[in-house]
Amino acid sequence: MHEAARTGLCALALVALASSAQAADAGNGKRVYQKCVACHVADRETNRFGPHLKGVVGRPAAQVPDYKYSQAMKDAAAAGLVWDDAALSAFLSSPKKKVPGTSMRFFGLWTQAEIDDVIAYLKTTAQTE
Repeated sequence: MHEAARTGLCALALVALASSAQAADAGNGKRVYQKCVACHVADRETNRFGPHLKGVVGRPAAQVPDYKYSQAMKDAAAAGLVWDDAALSAFLSSPKKKVPGTSMRFFGLWTQAEIDDVIAYLKTTAQTE
């Protein structure tokens, strides 16, 4: 086999291995989400200290009825913040960095794997009744 072809195949194999190793695990995300349950409900439209997170993925920020958002979150919403994967990832990593002045009292998750898993779990909650 030609050296360039062998190198290319090795690179493709590494990319495939890395992406399969990084696949989000909604089951683990549900376990990691236990850190959030004191303030948030994920599977029902019930607010606690924080707004419910049922169907949060894809939802514009500060849109849960009957929840009093901080001015910082209202401003972020007015600026167009939508809770897509990237925005949720940044927020779960560091809420106060993503939305300075947010009233959320959580320092963030430590690993990208946990963040990805929680997002995968939150995606499943949109379908539950």
